[in-house]
Amino acid sequence: MLIADDHILVAQCLQRLLEDDFPGAEIVNDGQELLKAIATSKHDVVLMDIGMPMLNGIEATRHLRKISPATKIIILTMHNQPEYLTEAVRAGANGYVLKSCAYSELTNAIRQVLKGYQYVTPSVQEHEVSVTLNSHTPSVRTTLTSRQREVLQLVAEGRTAKEIAIALKLSIKTAVYHKTAIMDKLGIRTTAALTRYALEHGVMPRASGRELVSPLPILGLPVDQDSCDTLAQSAS
Repeated sequence: MLIADDHILVAQCLQRLLEDDFPGAEIVNDGQELLKAIATSKHDVVLMDIGMPMLNGIEATRHLRKISPATKIIILTMHNQPEYLTEAVRAGANGYVLKSCAYSELTNAIRQVLKGYQYVTPSVQEHEVSVTLNSHTPSVRTTLTSRQREVLQLVAEGRTAKEIAIALKLSIKTAVYHKTAIMDKLGIRTTAALTRYALEHGVMPRASGRELVSPLPILGLPVDQDSCDTLAQSAS
């Protein structure tokens, strides 16, 4: 198993929680690290956050589907909006679980997807998801290319053209070209407006105070080392 979450303590708590049922889980902290880890060592299942730096969970899922089709992917997130679920399913996720779930639900979701089933947290409104899935409204997925979505995320993270070029192994000129092409395609003229677009369309998921304080609210506990121990004891 591979756990991908940019909150290191959250990932470590998850690793500790799952140790008895799914031993040997590895941890990565951004989307690029995730793809590198999958390329060097195959994993049966990946637990992945959406709001990761460098490459968000939705884009990482798309890439992962190409390089390791057999790997099962579960999005583990605080976002219960149906548009996030819709994009995750379209990208190829096998499961979608909220971080507010109980430990038993998480382990059930993992077992279900390993058996070849899909799992979605019941609290996500299925009828709303159905409406979204059947919508013909263009999304960022259909509007922009995969490379453009990667560049858009990095721009929204405040990275310079040089930093984007290094991250994506491009020339600075090519990085600038992609940013310009994105702005032209979307009819956007400023970086601030581009960042706002990324937030509004889930390329950069909006943070909330709740996640900043307790990004893993399983069993309703704040995240610190003592809580990790308590979580593991409660789940056992």
